[in-house]
Amino acid sequence: MKSITLTIPPRINVFSDDELYAFCLANPELHIERDETGHIIIMPPTGLESSFINGELFGEVRNWNRQKKLGRTSESNGGYTLPDTSMRAPDVGWVSKERLMQVLPEELKKFAHVCPDFVIEVRSESDNLNELKAKMEKWLQNGVRLGWLVDPQTQTTTVYHPEREPNSQPFSETLSGEDVLVGFTINIQEVLQY
Repeated sequence: MKSITLTIPPRINVFSDDELYAFCLANPELHIERDETGHIIIMPPTGLESSFINGELFGEVRNWNRQKKLGRTSESNGGYTLPDTSMRAPDVGWVSKERLMQVLPEELKKFAHVCPDFVIEVRSESDNLNELKAKMEKWLQNGVRLGWLVDPQTQTTTVYHPEREPNSQPFSETLSGEDVLVGFTINIQEVLQY
């Protein structure tokens, strides 16, 4: 099953940020995002295997952040309102204290206007790879400094940087958080083995 895009009729226009938040609250069983044109995207739940992978990767980033205390870590339910007006929720997101200082505390209770510094998107069984690649490019255009597209089907992670071509690495290679998640390294193959 692939994601569904809803088009809001012109007379209704586009949901405001508050209307989008209310729509999400009214439909808690749905995973909802909004693209930069105002289209509402509804994604099916992932299979358990994808959820396990998301959880492990979130845990690794969260544990690093607990030690470093350099920002905050979000999982797939945390929505960010981006500069292009889209609202997206990465499988794993990390936002620095510097960026968070620009956000009012009450804004964090909704879909705050802030772009994460780092994101991970995990390709689930129902995801279209080309749509995920386009989503990664949108993350970069909105201010993400480092992104990883983790693809269990090909056992590769594609690393995204602003103004550089994406670079794919096999799961067996150790990845670095570079100058974004300073001191963070992960070998996805080791993390996902049981």
